Amino acid sequence: MSTISDPPTTAEQTPAGAAGLERWRYAGVFVLLFLFGTETFLVSPLLPTIAGSIHVTETAAASSVTAYVLVYAVAAPFLGLLSDRFGRRRTLVAGTLLFVVSNAAAALSTDLTLLVLSRAVAGLAAAAAGPAIWAHIAETAPDAVRGRALGLGMALFSCGQVIGVPLGGLLAGAAGWRAAFWALTVGTAAAVPLLLRQVRGGAVVTAPAAGALRAVLAGWADPALRRALLVNTVFHGANLGAYTFLGAVLVERFGLSVQALGLVGLLVGAGSVAGSLLGGRLGDRARAAGRTDLPLLPVWGVLLAAGVALAAEGPGLAVALAGVVVWFVASGGFVTDQQTLAGTVAPELRATSSAWLTSTMYAGTGLGAWAVGAFDDVATGALLIGAGAAVLAALGALVVGRGLRRAPAAG
Repeated sequence: MSTISDPPTTAEQTPAGAAGLERWRYAGVFVLLFLFGTETFLVSPLLPTIAGSIHVTETAAASSVTAYVLVYAVAAPFLGLLSDRFGRRRTLVAGTLLFVVSNAAAALSTDLTLLVLSRAVAGLAAAAAGPAIWAHIAETAPDAVRGRALGLGMALFSCGQVIGVPLGGLLAGAAGWRAAFWALTVGTAAAVPLLLRQVRGGAVVTAPAAGALRAVLAGWADPALRRALLVNTVFHGANLGAYTFLGAVLVERFGLSVQALGLVGLLVGAGSVAGSLLGGRLGDRARAAGRTDLPLLPVWGVLLAAGVALAAEGPGLAVALAGVVVWFVASGGFVTDQQTLAGTVAPELRATSSAWLTSTMYAGTGLGAWAVGAFDDVATGALLIGAGAAVLAALGALVVGRGLRRAPAAG
């Protein structure tokens, strides 16, 4: 089962030189990824406004973010299994409709209970639709441009932070925070007809016919996936764990204002977009040259270590900000490579594997943030934990690549 290739679909039978990425074929899921990215990052800057509106503290309002993350992390592998067993269309459309309902409920929230419940439902919606989207792209894009398709999807998700969040903030400033959630509601509802046209029913690659829990854990039994998931946990312990304290590090080192930190957020998003697009394109070129072992996976770990080190200890603000860009170029490239691996190494587990990538990402983020926060000086913690864990992830990625190279020979 540990191989980076799978039986060709009709789309993949196109000769490599003629195969191209039909972007409009994925317009519906790309729109949805942009909206998911916007919604994921939108709540944080609106927390003070939301808290004041429903008369709770900002800490209490932040529990709505926790609800989203916890529900997604726990539910995604089980809902990914449903997608693998019953097809992408059902789980994708159901998740999208649930996303419409959850954002409407958030817009109508007048107290903390309803707000937290709406965010929990949003996490459930994203857990159903997200893995199905990545699996759909991986199994329908021609093999020669699979990485580009996944990278473009990841770039559009990141564009939610770069473009969607500022637009949502402007809308919230002009018409109140509820208007931002109504905009998400309307935008998602408008994407449903596109999804119905572009995501067809069709044959399902049968997932393991075991009990639910055993089937959900089946990806961990595959050596390539198991190694990739462990590396994913370590990488995001460095990446998002250290990112939790990036604002504090830059304020401590350079005394940046809140407005300046907002501009840093744009650099983060722009780096992620560039890394996603670059990772997809370079990955496709490597596979076209016969390298099916994701050769850039260790490189992203090394670049992450360098970016974190420059941001935490680099001389001068310009060097630190350059480090932030390198940091998130590495993040975007790594995530794209991981989605490519999840979409190809075990075709019968595409959505489940993608779901586990997100769950282990959240686990790594929590562990990394805890470890960095244990230091009295957050810049030192970010440097030691962020750069150190990134190097470990790079070494682990070498092991992943070696296993992928050996798999075809074993087969």
